[in-house]
Order: sequence, then C-alpha cells, then structure tokens
Amino acid sequence: MPITIDCFKAYDIRGQIPNQLNPDIAYRIGNATAQFLDAKRMVLGRDIRLSSTELSGAVAQGILDAGAEVMDIQLGGTEMVYFATSYLEADGGIMVTASHNPADYNGLKIVREEARPVSADTGLIDIRQLAESDKRFIANTRGTHAPVNIFEPYIEHLLSYVDIGALQPLKLVVNPGNGGAAIALNGLEAKLPFDLIKLNYEPDGTFPNGIPNPMLVENQAVTAEAVVRHNADMGIAWDGDFDRCFLFDENGGFIEGYYIVGLLAGSILQKHPGENIIHDPRLTWNTLDIVEKAGGKAVQSKSGHSFIKEKMRAVDGVYGGEMSAHHYFRDFAYADSGMIPWLLVAELMATTGKSLADLVGERQAKFPASGEINREVADAGQTLKTLHQRYAAEAISVDQTDGYSFEFPEWRFNIRMSNTEPVVRLNVESRGDKALMQRKTQEVLAIMEA
Repeated sequence: MPITIDCFKAYDIRGQIPNQLNPDIAYRIGNATAQFLDAKRMVLGRDIRLSSTELSGAVAQGILDAGAEVMDIQLGGTEMVYFATSYLEADGGIMVTASHNPADYNGLKIVREEARPVSADTGLIDIRQLAESDKRFIANTRGTHAPVNIFEPYIEHLLSYVDIGALQPLKLVVNPGNGGAAIALNGLEAKLPFDLIKLNYEPDGTFPNGIPNPMLVENQAVTAEAVVRHNADMGIAWDGDFDRCFLFDENGGFIEGYYIVGLLAGSILQKHPGENIIHDPRLTWNTLDIVEKAGGKAVQSKSGHSFIKEKMRAVDGVYGGEMSAHHYFRDFAYADSGMIPWLLVAELMATTGKSLADLVGERQAKFPASGEINREVADAGQTLKTLHQRYAAEAISVDQTDGYSFEFPEWRFNIRMSNTEPVVRLNVESRGDKALMQRKTQEVLAIMEA
C-alpha cells in the first residue's frame, strides 16, 4: 500500500532508524531507483554504521527484484561508490551512509551513470514518488548479486594525483573517528613515505569516541593535541564516510576548509592553467583572488554536492571546492573525495618546502573569516527577509545563488538555510581586518537572534 517517506532531502536521503528509514523503505528506494534509472547494473556500498548491513541488503533486494545486477563493493566510503560507478561503467550507484549524522540515523546517496548526481532537481522527487507508491517493479528475470573488488584500481587512481617521487617523509596524525577512512588509508600507507600516527583508527559503528564530525569544535581537540604531542607535520581528520577531510597545521591549528579550497585551486591551476574552478557562495574573496592571480576562471555554484557536480560538468571544471571540506575533481568523475585533498597538500608541502601554516597563514590574514555559524531560528525564511531589509540598500551587490550574499567594500556575508538540517548558516569575511569581521559577525547574529 502507498506510504509517506519523509527522509528525502535536497540531494540525498537521511533519516532516523527505524521510524524514518528501515528495511522496507530501503527496499522501496532500491527498487524505485532501479526503475527510474532503467538500470541493468548498479553499484552498492555501505558505511560502518550498525544498521548499514541490513539496509544495504534491503536495497539490494529491491534492485534485484527490478531485474538489475548488484555489483556490491561492500564496506567502504562514499567516494568508492562514485569511483566504482564510473570505473565499472554501471548505470548507477547507491551508498548506504548517514555521514556525520548521529548513530541512530542512516541514509542513502544515489548517483546515476558516470557517478552523475541525483538531486531533487534531477530525479530524487521521482524516486520518492515511485518508492511511496504500491507499484513494485518485479522483472521477469531477477538480477544477480555478487561482490566486486575495485580496491586496488581505486588506490592506484588516488595515487595518480601526486608525484610520489616528490613526496617527503612527513609525520602525519590521521583520525578517521572510527569511521571508514582507515579502509582507504590501509591501502595507501604502504605506497607512501609517511609515518602515520593513528587515532580512533578502527572502523566501529558504535562510535566509541563520538560521531565522526570534525567540523564540531569539540571534536577537533584530540587531533590538534596529537599533532603537537607528536611534533607532526600535519593532522587529518575525516567524517564517517570519508568524503570530507579536515586539516590541522603543524601547530595543531584547525584550518578552515575555505582556505584549503584556495590552496588546492592555486596548486591545481599550476598543473592545469586557465581552467575553471568551481566554488560555493558562502566565502569567496580568498578563492577569487587566488584563481584570478593563477590565471584561472572562478565559477560560482549553489552549495551542496549535487549542485557543485552539476556545475562542474556544465563548465568542465577541473576542481571544485566547498568551505564545508568537500573537494571535487574532474578526473574523479567530477565527484568529491576525502583522500585526494590531503595527498595534494602533502605534495605541495614537499614541492614548496613550506609548512601548512606557512602555506595558508598569509591568506588567513588577508581574508579573515568567521567560519560557519549555525543558529536554530523560529522562522528561517523570515530571518533571511529581515536581514535583506536591513542590508540590501547599503550593499554593493546582493547575490541570491544560495540564500543571500551581501557584499560591501571591506566585508561581506552569506546567510542561507541548510539543505539538511533545521538551521540557518552564517559566514562572514573581511579584507584584512579581523576586528571588523568579528564586529560584523556579532552585529548580524544580534539581528538574527532578535
């Protein structure tokens, strides 16, 4: 019988177990996705969450009943499903994961051929309607389900982004947060000249050391302290499905993802001069400055992995970056990877002879930023309207690519509603004036909270 499924978001599926997402709903979504894509072959993967094994089994049954082959890469990370879907020339892929959400949540990330995103604008609504209906697609011939090993080609592809011979024997603190990043690190470790100091390393779906979300300030201390204690060159932490990585300099300082976007953009433009670089609207001035000086072209996109990927394909961007620590690469099927960025930064440290603090310190001073500030508000739409009424008249420009971006001569800010959480997100930056940035941040927050 028809049901209502309320775990569909703007560009993926996330819900609480079992009331929002359970094996029956997972089966329906798997079957609906195979129908929508008219799939013959689909990749399936899962993260380390305790519920992921049962849910991925239910997704597989839905795909099999639709007559499609399930190529099961089993336990891994979201980027491994992206890679496998492209590498195996499958008709689509599904990753069972809730990334950094609480332990009692899970979800699905869906791609079509060539790891192309499926968002609310490109099929998620259709898949939801099929899944909610009582119209199961049962093929005359049931599909087959078999494990597929793409691990070695995946590891070799990651290594192709750097000159291994140019790398230096760095000491690196690595913190997967008991998520899945250790799976990839185990394949990379023997091929790289790095000394890895491992924290919260073993994959464990009970998350004994807390949910792997390095964007939370309270989760950053363990990595930062280990960097200082071990006199390491850099610290790296990942979220649960390791499609994002977060970097710490040799002093244990957490580097906002915004500055890593600029760092990688400049580095990649040295290898690919004149190419398009995609960025989100939340914080922009540092990226625009670097890309212009490096001879590239900066192209703005709405925030969110599906929107960034669509824009990258539309303009053939070589690299795309979000301040939320998502980094996208043309040669990685235009998809995001949490492994490629830190490899590129390690290579940059080797080729320049500079520490990470040296590489980003000047940029942090030139364009100080607030970092993303989240606030729950009673009416997000009204909050944005109020800020527009207050700032639009005096702004040099007002951009509505994603929420509102207000630009003034010496500072700017972006305010937007989250696509995945019931919060409003604020980002503020200035031109070389940290005190101004801090003062304006408090000013905007006071209006929001009033």
